[in-house]
Formats: sequence, structure tokens, C-alpha cells
Amino acid sequence: MISDEQLDAYRISGEKIRVVRDGLVSNDVKGIVLAWDESQVMIRRPNKRVVKLDRNYLYQPFSEPRPETDTAE
Repeated sequence: MISDEQLDAYRISGEKIRVVRDGLVSNDVKGIVLAWDESQVMIRRPNKRVVKLDRNYLYQPFSEPRPETDTAE
């Protein structure tokens, strides 16, 4: 689970992040952190829509390469 400190750093910097939800690249969510609570994070996507995601997903800067996954596509 991502820490409050890391989420706050992403929110303050306004850095674009990637949320890896599963093995498919098309299911990644890209955007900026708006807010969070104990179980969810609100992300604003480039099309200005806001989505709520579970904190247990992998959150990483968009500039970093996506981690390799073991699923066949």
C-alpha cells in the first residue's frame, strides 16, 4: 500500500503518475493525485475525469518504465 507521505509528495509536485492495476497496459490509469483516505486515492485523468482507485495498486511516476508482468497478452 502506498504511504501517505508518498501520496502527499505526488500531490504537491503535481507529477503525472501511472497506476498499474493488472498485467494489461491498457488498464493503467494515468493522471495526478488529488486526494486520498485510508482505502482509496482520487486521480484526475488527462481528460479531467476523476477516478477513485484502491491504495493497494502500484503507484509510480509516469516517467519511470512500467514494471514487467508475467501475464500473456
